Amino acid sequence: MDRSAAETFALKALAFLATDGDALVRFLHQSGLELDDLKLRAGDAEVLAGVLDFLLGDDALLTAFAGDEGVDAKFVHAARRALPGVSLE
Repeated sequence: MDRSAAETFALKALAFLATDGDALVRFLHQSGLELDDLKLRAGDAEVLAGVLDFLLGDDALLTAFAGDEGVDAKFVHAARRALPGVSLE
């Protein structure tokens, strides 16, 4: 998967988190971002990598997101590998 496709996919993951207030709050807390910062940096590859890392660290969220997108969880892993930074996998 190329970086552009991974970024697009991670934006979908961010939108998925935004539909679950509790998950979004947990992501903000874990990442150290404020909501306004997230809005400004939503397209940053590093933030998007963090979104995927967050999903990959929560089996229930990962399963729900992958199901919503109609993909296997391995696809989320592939997207994460295409983004910068150290992957938590």
